[in-house]
Amino acid sequence: MDNAERTQALRRRTKEFAGAVVRFYVGLDRRREEISVLGKQLLRSGTSAGANYRKASRSRSDAEFIAKIELCPQEADETQYWLELLHEDCGISKTRTQPIWDEAEELIRIFVTMSQNKRKDSQ
Repeated sequence: MDNAERTQALRRRTKEFAGAVVRFYVGLDRRREEISVLGKQLLRSGTSAGANYRKASRSRSDAEFIAKIELCPQEADETQYWLELLHEDCGISKTRTQPIWDEAEELIRIFVTMSQNKRKDSQ
Protein backbone atom coordinates (compact mmCIF):
# COMPACT_ATOMS: atom_id res chain seq x y z
CA MET A 1 0.00 0.00 0.00
CA ASP A 2 1.52 3.34 -1.00
CA ASN A 3 1.34 6.56 1.01
CA ALA A 4 -1.71 7.94 -0.82
CA GLU A 5 -3.62 4.70 -0.24
CA ARG A 6 -2.67 4.70 3.46
CA THR A 7 -3.82 8.30 3.75
CA GLN A 8 -7.19 7.48 2.16
CA ALA A 9 -7.60 4.38 4.31
CA LEU A 10 -6.95 6.36 7.51
CA ARG A 11 -9.27 9.14 6.34
CA ARG A 12 -12.01 6.53 5.92
CA ARG A 13 -11.21 4.95 9.27
CA THR A 14 -11.32 8.23 11.17
CA LYS A 15 -14.57 9.14 9.43
CA GLU A 16 -16.05 5.77 10.44
CA PHE A 17 -14.87 6.44 13.99
CA ALA A 18 -16.63 9.81 13.95
CA GLY A 19 -19.77 8.13 12.64
CA ALA A 20 -19.66 5.57 15.45
CA VAL A 21 -19.37 8.40 17.98
CA VAL A 22 -22.32 10.21 16.40
CA ARG A 23 -24.46 7.06 16.48
CA PHE A 24 -23.45 6.44 20.10
CA TYR A 25 -24.40 10.01 21.01
CA VAL A 26 -27.77 9.76 19.27
CA GLY A 27 -28.51 6.64 21.31
CA LEU A 28 -27.88 8.34 24.67
CA ASP A 29 -30.69 9.34 27.02
CA ARG A 30 -29.97 13.05 26.87
CA ARG A 31 -32.89 13.84 29.19
CA ARG A 32 -30.38 13.26 31.99
CA GLU A 33 -28.37 16.47 32.23
CA GLU A 34 -25.07 14.81 33.06
CA ILE A 35 -25.36 12.46 30.09
CA SER A 36 -26.27 15.36 27.83
CA VAL A 37 -23.23 17.38 28.92
CA LEU A 38 -20.76 14.50 28.71
CA GLY A 39 -22.28 13.29 25.45
CA LYS A 40 -21.74 16.67 23.80
CA GLN A 41 -18.12 16.66 24.90
CA LEU A 42 -17.72 13.15 23.52
CA LEU A 43 -19.32 14.18 20.24
CA ARG A 44 -16.92 17.11 19.87
CA SER A 45 -13.72 15.20 20.64
CA GLY A 46 -14.73 12.06 18.76
CA THR A 47 -15.36 13.96 15.55
CA SER A 48 -12.33 16.24 15.97
CA ALA A 49 -9.78 13.44 15.65
CA GLY A 50 -10.73 12.77 12.03
CA ALA A 51 -11.12 16.45 11.18
CA ASN A 52 -7.61 17.13 12.47
CA TYR A 53 -6.24 14.17 10.53
CA ARG A 54 -7.76 15.60 7.34
CA LYS A 55 -6.04 18.91 8.08
CA ALA A 56 -2.75 17.14 8.72
CA SER A 57 -3.00 15.13 5.49
CA ARG A 58 -3.19 18.40 3.57
CA SER A 59 -0.33 20.10 5.38
CA ARG A 60 2.30 21.99 3.39
CA SER A 61 5.32 21.20 5.53
CA ASP A 62 6.62 18.60 7.94
CA ALA A 63 6.30 21.08 10.82
CA GLU A 64 2.68 21.78 9.93
CA PHE A 65 1.98 18.04 9.62
CA ILE A 66 3.49 17.34 13.03
CA ALA A 67 1.56 20.17 14.67
CA LYS A 68 -1.75 18.95 13.22
CA ILE A 69 -1.18 15.21 13.65
CA GLU A 70 -0.30 15.67 17.32
CA LEU A 71 -3.81 17.02 17.94
CA CYS A 72 -5.32 13.73 16.77
CA PRO A 73 -4.20 11.48 19.66
CA GLN A 74 -5.14 14.21 22.12
CA GLU A 75 -8.70 14.25 20.78
CA ALA A 76 -8.90 10.45 20.73
CA ASP A 77 -7.63 10.32 24.32
CA GLU A 78 -10.20 12.91 25.34
CA THR A 79 -12.86 10.75 23.70
CA GLN A 80 -11.77 7.89 25.93
CA TYR A 81 -12.05 10.17 28.96
CA TRP A 82 -15.69 11.06 28.20
CA LEU A 83 -16.50 7.41 27.56
CA GLU A 84 -15.00 6.48 30.92
CA LEU A 85 -17.11 9.11 32.68
CA LEU A 86 -20.25 8.02 30.86
CA HIS A 87 -19.58 4.43 31.94
CA GLU A 88 -18.35 4.98 35.48
CA ASP A 89 -20.51 7.91 36.55
CA CYS A 90 -23.61 7.66 34.37
CA GLY A 91 -24.09 3.91 34.17
CA ILE A 92 -23.65 3.54 30.41
CA SER A 93 -22.74 -0.10 29.87
CA LYS A 94 -19.20 -1.13 29.06
CA THR A 95 -20.52 -3.12 26.10
CA ARG A 96 -21.67 0.18 24.57
CA THR A 97 -18.57 2.24 25.37
CA GLN A 98 -15.84 -0.36 24.79
CA PRO A 99 -15.89 -0.58 20.96
CA ILE A 100 -15.38 3.18 20.60
CA TRP A 101 -12.81 3.20 23.41
CA ASP A 102 -10.87 0.39 21.68
CA GLU A 103 -10.87 2.15 18.31
CA ALA A 104 -9.73 5.38 19.96
CA GLU A 105 -6.85 3.43 21.52
CA GLU A 106 -5.78 2.07 18.14
CA LEU A 107 -6.02 5.50 16.54
CA ILE A 108 -3.89 6.98 19.32
CA ARG A 109 -1.18 4.43 18.60
CA ILE A 110 -1.33 5.13 14.86
CA PHE A 111 -1.17 8.92 15.27
CA VAL A 112 1.66 8.81 17.82
CA THR A 113 3.67 6.55 15.50
CA MET A 114 3.02 8.85 12.55
CA SER A 115 4.21 11.86 14.53
CA GLN A 116 7.33 10.07 15.75
CA ASN A 117 8.17 8.84 12.25
CA LYS A 118 7.70 12.28 10.70
CA ARG A 119 9.94 13.81 13.39
CA LYS A 120 12.67 11.26 12.61
CA ASP A 121 12.33 11.79 8.86
CA SER A 122 12.58 15.57 9.15
CA GLN A 123 15.76 15.57 11.25
